[in-house]
Amino acid sequence: MPTRKHILVVDDEPAYRKILSELLEGIDCAVDVAADGEQAIKMASSSEYDLVITDLSLPKMNGTQVLAAVKRAHPDTPVLLVTGYAAVDTAIEAMKLGAYDYIAKPFNIDHIEMVIGRALERSRLIDENNYLRGELLEKYGFDNIIGENPEIQKAYVLAAQVAQTGATVLILGETGTGKEFLARSIHYQSKRSNGPFVKVNCAALTETLLESELFGHEKGAFTGAIARRIGRFEMAEGGSVFLDEIGDVSPATQLKLLRVLQEKQFERVGGSETQHVDTRIIAATNRDLAKAIKEKTFREDLFYRLNVITIGLPPLRERKEDVRVLAEHFISKYNVETGKQIGGISDDALQALEAYHWPGNIRELENCIERAVILTNNDIITPQDLYFFSHESSVPAPLTASVSQSASPLCSMKDMEKDHIQRVLSACEWHMSKAAEILEIDRKTLRNKIREFGLDKGH
Repeated sequence: MPTRKHILVVDDEPAYRKILSELLEGIDCAVDVAADGEQAIKMASSSEYDLVITDLSLPKMNGTQVLAAVKRAHPDTPVLLVTGYAAVDTAIEAMKLGAYDYIAKPFNIDHIEMVIGRALERSRLIDENNYLRGELLEKYGFDNIIGENPEIQKAYVLAAQVAQTGATVLILGETGTGKEFLARSIHYQSKRSNGPFVKVNCAALTETLLESELFGHEKGAFTGAIARRIGRFEMAEGGSVFLDEIGDVSPATQLKLLRVLQEKQFERVGGSETQHVDTRIIAATNRDLAKAIKEKTFREDLFYRLNVITIGLPPLRERKEDVRVLAEHFISKYNVETGKQIGGISDDALQALEAYHWPGNIRELENCIERAVILTNNDIITPQDLYFFSHESSVPAPLTASVSQSASPLCSMKDMEKDHIQRVLSACEWHMSKAAEILEIDRKTLRNKIREFGLDKGH
């Protein structure tokens, strides 16, 4: 991205063209000049300028026509109007058509420098914003899917299909399976990509705080509400709201969310004025919402409003064929961040990764690889570099202590799963609900696994 700004000056009076050109060249800008509107429009159509400064009164085509032509060709380019005092009202009207500001003749040099400086800063911020948006569009493109698992491929194909529709999306999956990444991909590949993406972690806040966070509050609504505050829905106007862990929302807040989904309106906490909002809702949960509906902890009508398009993300233990490519991706990522040149992962280390049950899914795999890249003194990652999370300890344990209680970590997946479920059940003293929560499966699935593996308390 060039650092020297390129500016077009349009004025039919040579003296004013010279004043502006010398001023701009003095602040290290490249300057082109035009003497009439027709010439200016041709130049603006064939070149992209960081700023256009045009007189309102021009031969052939006037400054308003130049403004309109520039905005058609390059909507983000700021346009400054130059006018005599008698035409200030015309300049103000032109600002309604998209002009950034106006400069009155005769010139006040200090004022001109200030206005041009602000316009160039705005141009810089727009360029930076467009660059960052391009980075986001690339990062969250559906062609960046990592994985060959058929279920993950189907999930991303469905996400790509629904992205452009504006429909509400419900993403289901265990913690760490990539629900937020998928939500961001849907947003940045949608027609709302120029709008904000606003995330709310519904499980992290109490009911009162969550309502204030979502809907905002009026001054004096509660102790500590010293000023009006807009909520996340208003912040996301024209964009998307990502309601993470929607299954943890209280019934009272669920009712208010239902109204937003149905009517696109709500009231701030402590307020009576109805707010209207244009935002897309993408929700996610790791909970079994069908079970929650039966238990009367989740509204059935809200579920059906959310469940327009449902996308399920499989846990990493069910997509073992993707462990290698994910591990290699994270090695490359952390090579860049750490300045290291780790060449890959050894076969026995890869076998250990594929044998592990990954309760934390992709997030845990990334943490494992990041730690290995940072700490290894080898050219490739070996089993000695791998540490895994254990429910019995908050400190990551080395491979030999974590993968299995058996002498060899390279056991079959079925034996690995059986062993892990048995250890969790024993640690929970066979408390089914607690064990199911740790394993991040429902009680029915846990009972089926117990029968499948022939587990019992005396095992």
